[in-house]
Amino acid sequence: MSAPTTRPSRRADIARLVAAHDRPGPRYTSYPTAVEFHTGVGEAEALARLDAANQRAGEPLSLYVHLPFCEHRCLFCGCNVIITSNKARTRPYLELVAREAQLVAARLPARRGLAQLHLGGGTPTYNAPADLERLVRELLALFPASPGAELAVEADPRVTSLEHLDRLAGLGFNRISLGVQDFSPAVQQAIERHQSPEQTAAVIERARARGFRGVNLDLIYGLPFQTPESFEASVRAALSLRPDRAAVYSYAYVPWKGPHMKDIDPATLPPPALKLELGAIARELFLDAGYEPIGMDHYAAPNDELAIARREGRLRRNFQGYTVLPASDVIGLGISAIGDVAGAYLQNTKKLSEYEALVPQGRLPVERGLVRSAEDELRRDVIAGLMCNFAVDVRAIEQRHAIDFAAHFAPELARLAEEERQGLVTIGAERITVEPVGQLFVRNLALCFDAHVRGLPAESDTPRFSRTV
Repeated sequence: MSAPTTRPSRRADIARLVAAHDRPGPRYTSYPTAVEFHTGVGEAEALARLDAANQRAGEPLSLYVHLPFCEHRCLFCGCNVIITSNKARTRPYLELVAREAQLVAARLPARRGLAQLHLGGGTPTYNAPADLERLVRELLALFPASPGAELAVEADPRVTSLEHLDRLAGLGFNRISLGVQDFSPAVQQAIERHQSPEQTAAVIERARARGFRGVNLDLIYGLPFQTPESFEASVRAALSLRPDRAAVYSYAYVPWKGPHMKDIDPATLPPPALKLELGAIARELFLDAGYEPIGMDHYAAPNDELAIARREGRLRRNFQGYTVLPASDVIGLGISAIGDVAGAYLQNTKKLSEYEALVPQGRLPVERGLVRSAEDELRRDVIAGLMCNFAVDVRAIEQRHAIDFAAHFAPELARLAEEERQGLVTIGAERITVEPVGQLFVRNLALCFDAHVRGLPAESDTPRFSRTV
């Protein structure tokens, strides 16, 4: 049974909830989150986890490849990128990624089939088309795509050529995610990303002509100089392109992580109440256009795989976003890439110099991570239910983890009861259901079950997370 799809309370009703919920908190791309990773997990643990994963012979894998190069850094960006105008610099890196893939494949002789290949960055299409094709062919030779596999690429319409799309389509790529952020010239000027609707439309048209069955657009609310009127115009422009999916992210202003963000004047950012209104505007417009809400900040056309999976309560989430694919392990390749292998998170070094030193020696470049405990796995399941399907199947959790839910989570349910009194969630003996308005605050609801941030003050002199609103 799926979560409600009706729209939440209208914009004015949401504003009263902002003050109580605007605090730092994780986005829950993973649980435990990446701030808990530590250097006690390295190459030795990675090798052991790969060996354990290999014991599940025949199960498909998900492969994430981080391609970090960009020609220019957008001021809003929180990704691990390398800025260079010298495209020849990327070729040695691509060769190292292929070498790393060989090292991983050697530990997985019984686990080669791919359910998902995702090229992220950075800007994957910053690489020359022939260079990108060469890398993908090498990866698919090591890890053949299973029938129905999802092959996806993140693309910047400003640097994505028709040749890029043609070569990727020839390799079997079927999904593309295009960064838009905002079409307003004033906003684009403030974030140093100039991109016309025509550039975006041209990439979409060619991708669809070449057989890409899924087009995703990324928008961001909370950027400098956004107003309700300007953002509504941007969302309507995005809708006119008829994406299959859309991600409408809340902007994470984290200058302590990305010093380039200090070039954004915080006085130009929408205050919390206005920021949430912008998110509500996007939600209303996507729902009015017939899209369905997918977890946090995502929307999908009713016939899209994500919408079908959400209705059936089987939506999943990994570091690449929401997915319906059955891969039980995620392999990360390239600098900063994060894998999820046999119960452990494994993150590669973020430094290109270290990556360049380790991989040629036949060393896996894992520098930190986390081995999940049984309690972590339990809470991960609960938080995933909230973040993916806006619901927790209490009895299924009890059966899977051999617990009494009410007894085990008594303190958490007491905290959640406060949210129930505000109309964000309904707590039942069999099921916890996030109400439509609560879907806008689902990070706060997940916080109730996060043992790692319990007791963390709402404000801190040493920030760890972006704000939940």
